[in-house]
Amino acid sequence: MTRIRVSVLGPAGLEVDGIPVRLTPLTTRLLVRLVAAEGEAVPVRTLHRDVWAVDGVQPHQSGRHRNEVQKRVLELRRALDPDHTGDGARVLRTEQLLAAPAPETAYRLVLTPEQLDCAEFTDLVNSALLAAPASAADRLAAALALVRGRPLTEAGGEDFARPLVRRLLALRETARRQLIRSRMDLGRHDLALPVAQQLARERPDDQDVAELLGSLRARLRERHGQELLRHTFPGAGDLVVVRGDLFDQEDANLVVGFTDTFDTATERDLVISRESVQGQLVERLFGGDRKLLDDRLQAGLRALTPLRTERPRDKPRGRRVRYPLGTTVPLTVDGRRVFAVAYSRLGNDLVARSGPADLRESLATLWPAVARYGMFKPVAIPLMGSGLARIVELDRTQLLFMIVESFAAHCRRDPATAPELRVVIRPADLARTDLSALGTHLRTRAADTRADVGAGTGPPSTGAGAGDSGAVQGHR
Repeated sequence: MTRIRVSVLGPAGLEVDGIPVRLTPLTTRLLVRLVAAEGEAVPVRTLHRDVWAVDGVQPHQSGRHRNEVQKRVLELRRALDPDHTGDGARVLRTEQLLAAPAPETAYRLVLTPEQLDCAEFTDLVNSALLAAPASAADRLAAALALVRGRPLTEAGGEDFARPLVRRLLALRETARRQLIRSRMDLGRHDLALPVAQQLARERPDDQDVAELLGSLRARLRERHGQELLRHTFPGAGDLVVVRGDLFDQEDANLVVGFTDTFDTATERDLVISRESVQGQLVERLFGGDRKLLDDRLQAGLRALTPLRTERPRDKPRGRRVRYPLGTTVPLTVDGRRVFAVAYSRLGNDLVARSGPADLRESLATLWPAVARYGMFKPVAIPLMGSGLARIVELDRTQLLFMIVESFAAHCRRDPATAPELRVVIRPADLARTDLSALGTHLRTRAADTRADVGAGTGPPSTGAGAGDSGAVQGHR
C-alpha cells in the first residue's frame, strides 16, 4: 500500500513511500489550498480564484479556469495515488455540489492524521493535554518536532488559510507551555529550559513567559545546590567540584588522607588533630570508636610489608610502623568504602610532611584501589595537601589540578574507575581556589582531545579488570 505524507507545518512537501516528490509551484499551492479546507470540498471556481491569484489580484474567470484546475489536479493525483487518477481517486476526490444555476464540480482532499502532519500535530497535542506528565511530555515533544516553520507557508497569509494557521499557531503555543509544565512536573527543569528560552526570544514583552523563564533558572540553580563545576571526561566519568563537607557526601565512597604510620590518636591533638579529616573520621563514621577504626586498618595492613619500625625512644608517641606512601586500605562503612591512603610522612617530631611528588605517587596508587574495590560508586575526595600536612610548594588551585589530572589519566587507562570524581572543597578554602582556571583548562583540553580524535591521533583507551579485595601497597 502506498504511504503518503503531506507536510504543511513549514514549507509544503509531499513524500510517497518515503521518497520526496517534487511538485510545480502552482500544484504545491493547490495542495496547500486543499489542506486549508480541512476535509471540505472546494469548488473549481474557488480553487482557481485562490490558487491562481497573484499578489492579491484575482485571475480572470473564463472557460479556461476549469482546464487549468483539472491539469493541476491530475498532476497531484499522479503523485498522491498513481493507481487512481480519474474520478475514482481515493485521496483527491471529485464531487458535485448543488449550486445555482447548475451543479458545480469540487475537489476534496481526504488524508488520515498519519498522512498529514498538521492533523497528526493536532491529535498529539489534544491527547497530551489530558495525559499524565510523562506521557504528555513525550507526545508534546513529538508534536513540536513536526513543526518546521510557519504553517501553510505557501498560502502567504491568504484569507482561506487564516483560520487553520491561527489555530495551529495557538495550538503550538499551548503545546510549548504545557511541555514546560510537564517537564517541570517530572523534575526535568533542564529539558524545560530550552523551550522556555525559545518562547522568551519570540515573546520578549510577555511578562508571564519572562517570569516562567526566571523561575526555571532559579530551580536549576537550586538543583545544583553546592555544585560549583561539572565536567565529563569522554568515555569515563564526571568531575564534580562541590562546596561543603566531605562526610556529608553520603552517596559516595570517600578518600581520607593518612600519614605513613596510619595514626588515629587525637587526644590533646598531639599526634593527629581532631580538626583534620582523618581525625574527624573516627567521630563522623565510626561513632567515636577509635579501636574499631584501628582494628580495620590493621586488618588491611597485615598482609603488607612495612618500610620500617621506629624505636620507642625515637618516636615515643603514636604508631611506629611505617608503610610506603600510596598504601591504600579500603574500609567498608555502611555499605560504602572509605579509602585510607597514606600521602604524608609523620616525623618523629609528630609533624606531617608531604611534597608534590609524594602526592602524585600516592594518587597513582589510590585510583587502582578505587577501581578495584569501589563498586563503581562516585568517589569523593577532599583537597588533599591543603591541611596540616600542607604541601607548601603547591597552592590550592595546583593541588586541585593535580588531583583532577591524576584521576583523568587513570580513567583513560581504566574508564570503569568510578562514574564520578567529586572534589569537596571547604568553604574556607574556596576563595583561595581558582575554579575558573580549572574550567578553562578542562574546556581547552576537551577541545584538543576532539581535534586529536578527529585527526585519528587520539590516545587509545584500554580497560583493566577488577581484582580481589585487600589493601594496596604504595611505592617505596
